[in-house]
Amino acid sequence: MTWLIFGILTAFFEAVKDVFGKQNLKKSDEYVVAWSLSFFSVIFLSPWVFYTGIPALNSQFWLALLIGGSINAVTALLYIKAIKVSDLSLTIPLVALTPLFMLVTSPLIVGEYPNFFDYIGILLIVAGSYLLNIKEKSKGYLAPFKALLDEPGPKLMLIVAFLWSITSNFDKIGVKNSYPIFWLFSLFGTMTVLLLPVLLYKTPNPGLKILKQLPMLAAMGFFNAIGVLFQMQALTLTLVVQVIAIKRTSVLMGVLFGHFIFKEKDIQQRLLGAGIMILGVLFISL
Repeated sequence: MTWLIFGILTAFFEAVKDVFGKQNLKKSDEYVVAWSLSFFSVIFLSPWVFYTGIPALNSQFWLALLIGGSINAVTALLYIKAIKVSDLSLTIPLVALTPLFMLVTSPLIVGEYPNFFDYIGILLIVAGSYLLNIKEKSKGYLAPFKALLDEPGPKLMLIVAFLWSITSNFDKIGVKNSYPIFWLFSLFGTMTVLLLPVLLYKTPNPGLKILKQLPMLAAMGFFNAIGVLFQMQALTLTLVVQVIAIKRTSVLMGVLFGHFIFKEKDIQQRLLGAGIMILGVLFISL
């Protein structure tokens, strides 16, 4: 049961990281927050890398890092922008769509194909996303989906979910050709480097803004690093699909945090929708 505890802690720290991200956006722009998330994650992951050492690296690792790091730098900006412009309880559940998109991207990139349970999961995820905005149903049966696409945050998070369905496959390649913690360290390091020119171009006096919010920004990176460390520990104890399924319960926690911390509305329908999407992820994980 140790892996289950680690998996729940992974989900919890993932949700806490999102809360700190939303709080930081009250005083900083998405460029400061996205860069800080990557940078401070690298800082807090460094001791583990120094302890475990650097593995032998091959061309597949570097190719995966180049592609995965570049795409993840883009998704970091889109993700932070999404939670900035819309409610946590409306945007965060849409990350559960990543496994849905992976049913298309995984066969193309790593040759993995869906089974019967995957298709049940697809139906549940689509049903859950529909329920996130069920109050719009009075305007027509497709209105809940249209409402999601009209909201800027969910629209951006849909793009993030799709891009993550691509990068997740490169994560697998990167981990297989190194080891999990070193891959995460390298990935966040690459993102930090790639996001730095964007930060310097888009944000006046970024150093001053980071110093003013240093404790909150560092805390966000700390919780992100702690979350992925628990995830890596869980992966050593059980199957990947089980860990990722438990990690996605962060969606439910995000909805609750959005309601209790940020006073977001429509909690019942969003909690129900998020719960059904999680059930869909569990089916895909079978």
